[in-house]
Amino acid sequence: MTNKTIREVLTLTPSHVHWPKQLEARLGTAAPALLSTIGNANLLGNYKVGLFCSVSCPADAILAAHNAAREFDENGTTVISGFHSPVEKECLRVLLDGKQGIIICLARSLVKIRIPKEWREALDAGRLLVLSPFEKRPRRVDTWSGRRRNELVAALADEVLIIHATPGGQIERISELVDRWKIPMRNLR
Repeated sequence: MTNKTIREVLTLTPSHVHWPKQLEARLGTAAPALLSTIGNANLLGNYKVGLFCSVSCPADAILAAHNAAREFDENGTTVISGFHSPVEKECLRVLLDGKQGIIICLARSLVKIRIPKEWREALDAGRLLVLSPFEKRPRRVDTWSGRRRNELVAALADEVLIIHATPGGQIERISELVDRWKIPMRNLR
């Protein structure tokens, strides 16, 4: 893949070879009709650990999350997340310095996206996939799109690590979906 090719938006539909078949099984009629992607779509075929953390997080969980990110790199585990909360962003920073696959699921359209310079090396190396279930809108994250993004991350994951879930929050709701879908949960050490 050339740098130009890897940065072009590719639209995946259910008939595409890289389309994740578990989306319909887990999300049913709420499954997206398409996925807009930039990067290495082959990463969708890897074993993926979904990473979630509420915006507020206790200090001990932050350290454990940092250690988990390093372990994912050492094990070559592909990690999928929205990388939106502060702890998720810190995990992304650690993962971008590593060698494993990373899938960033955005809660907005890829229309007019500017790829952050911190992502470019991993993108050019074929270790990064940026994806969105939104074709044209929203262009900014909102509550609804954040919820849809988190559901998509969980639906795509083969295993899930929830660093911290605030009681009554969105991540707690995701943990209920993960339980219903019988996705294995990884524990922080």
